[in-house]
Amino acid sequence: MTVVETDRIAMADESDAEDKLTLDRMFEWLEKLPVPEGYKAEIVGGNVFMSPQRDTHWEIIADIYDQLRASGYARSRVKSDVRFDFPGHLNGFACDVVALSDDAVKNAKGLWNYEDIELVAEVISKSTAANDYGPKKAVYATAGVPIYVIANPYTGRCHVYTDPKDGDYTADQTVPFGTDIDLTKTDVGLTFKTDEFPRN
Repeated sequence: MTVVETDRIAMADESDAEDKLTLDRMFEWLEKLPVPEGYKAEIVGGNVFMSPQRDTHWEIIADIYDQLRASGYARSRVKSDVRFDFPGHLNGFACDVVALSDDAVKNAKGLWNYEDIELVAEVISKSTAANDYGPKKAVYATAGVPIYVIANPYTGRCHVYTDPKDGDYTADQTVPFGTDIDLTKTDVGLTFKTDEFPRN
């Protein structure tokens, strides 16, 4: 009887080690799932979220991407819907737009490092808006992302967060669509035009 109990405990320990959740394992599972076309998936705090890519959503992303490129960012330094692993419990985000520093390089896993991010922009989807304003904002601040921009086509406003410190942003501003976002005194050194951002 003791031998059986010992074997069960040993088998449980092995199973726990093999089943330990990691971002790599979760993304492997996601790749095998039939994620509907037009949706993106990301992992926030160990939970999987899927959000639809609507026309309005994509047009704002494309506008931000184009403005970063026009300001001098090389194509290799601007990413969209690319996996980044962030600090905290199982945070693997597919950010809408990321601007990377000039010296950014991939790590040993073939992923870009969050430490090289100069700006993240997220465009709100109704189903995942709470993540963008809540846990993702906290993770970006903890990771030291210098600039976090949220474009909300439902309210017609952008929220701009800067100066991360102690897991929060110490400066924020709200800008209505149609008003420029002045980031000339930051690492990105540009002014975002929002007059062509569509609304839902």
